[in-house]
Amino acid sequence: MRTIVIGLGLVLMLPLTAQPPKKGGPPAAVTEAIAVLHPTAGSKVEGVVRFTIHGDAVQVTGEITGLTPGPHGFHIHEFGDCSAPDGTSTGGHFNPTNMMHGAPDADQHHAGDLGNITADGSGKAVVNVTMKGMHLVGPMGIIGHGLIVHAKADDLKTQPTGDAGGRVACAVIGIAGPKKGPPK
Repeated sequence: MRTIVIGLGLVLMLPLTAQPPKKGGPPAAVTEAIAVLHPTAGSKVEGVVRFTIHGDAVQVTGEITGLTPGPHGFHIHEFGDCSAPDGTSTGGHFNPTNMMHGAPDADQHHAGDLGNITADGSGKAVVNVTMKGMHLVGPMGIIGHGLIVHAKADDLKTQPTGDAGGRVACAVIGIAGPKKGPPK
């Protein structure tokens, strides 16, 4: 019996002692996140969006293709779960402060309200917007949440979603890896 208790004690201590060795000190601060958009059922929308810290704001950049021409709602959603064919597994807009839905520059808006992106005649939207007050990590951080492109424009006022229609693309926002140059 004593052998079992000692053995169990050693097994329980394993997680405390089996930490990977640190290489050169504490981990680097997260300065960039990435979302790779995949089409929802029946859609051809795809793209890549990057979120990069610039001072007290986050620069959101990227390119999205396969859209119908015109504006499309663009939001960060509660859950980083794109398992539902229609993207609804991401839940509602990311809103940790319980604000009303609105334009990203309005006094009242969800943390996930990014407004609209606009696709040109070929169905391509280029994203380049600066979001003040956005965070990558922490309680207000976007990493681990979903990014959704909607079928219609966000009217920036209808509660709680902006009447932006169905979800045409879904991504999970993750920590971006180091940028690599072209292959040699």
